[in-house]
Amino acid sequence: GVQTCALPIYHFWSIPRITNRAWKVWHRNLVVFFRTWKVNFFPPLIEAFLYLFAIGMGIGTYVKEIDGIPYVNFIAPAILAISVMNSAFFECTYGSYVRMYYQKSFDAMIATPLSIEDVIAGEILWGATRSVLYVIIMLPVFAAFGVISFPTSLLAIPLAFLGGLMFAGIAMCFTAITPSIDTLNYPSFLFITPMALFSGTFFPLTLLPILFQYIALVLFPLTHLVAIMRMLTLPDLTGMVMLNLAWMILVTAIFCIIAINLMRKRLIV
Repeated sequence: GVQTCALPIYHFWSIPRITNRAWKVWHRNLVVFFRTWKVNFFPPLIEAFLYLFAIGMGIGTYVKEIDGIPYVNFIAPAILAISVMNSAFFECTYGSYVRMYYQKSFDAMIATPLSIEDVIAGEILWGATRSVLYVIIMLPVFAAFGVISFPTSLLAIPLAFLGGLMFAGIAMCFTAITPSIDTLNYPSFLFITPMALFSGTFFPLTLLPILFQYIALVLFPLTHLVAIMRMLTLPDLTGMVMLNLAWMILVTAIFCIIAINLMRKRLIV
């Protein structure tokens, strides 16, 4: 059975030993994903249409422009960013928890030459890949409506991988410390939902009080992902893109390392 073991604090920050076997875990999840491709490809298509019609076309009839940008064009990159967040976060919380606790997939994989670090790294890589797949599915829909610009919008694909890694790492931290699958509702409602609303998604961040702007910039990873996604799809590249990108890379590295070490603590056998 799975046992827990107390590890010194410094282990949370130690660089995990990951091998190329992590890609075997990634490939396993990819195969499962494509076996049920009809179920997996349908939701992001519907999500794209629903957001564009309900918010872009609906609210957009009252809010014509924001900073000279048609409202539907303003929210399109935010919809992509939210999709990146949701697909990676929920895959590496509920999905990973089910594979770990109910399906016992982690136990089975750890019984092979795969290490715990390889298994968790593979899970995080898969969460990022799922974000990429969702963006690839949604981009043609947005292009058909003419709300994004090419070719810079194609850079949303590699950006989705980085954003997916970031949210997959954060998600895996919650998975590592949650006592039950029901407890995962807390980060979903208290962390993901506020980010989806107050990260410069459906209205400019500058409309918030100064204090909340700082909170969004410091504590909400989605704020930086939305900002870069918007620069790429409008397009409106500025020097701020490098600061946003550096923030995301740093946070991604920190949370992925912590996530792997926390999961190692939980899965010590």
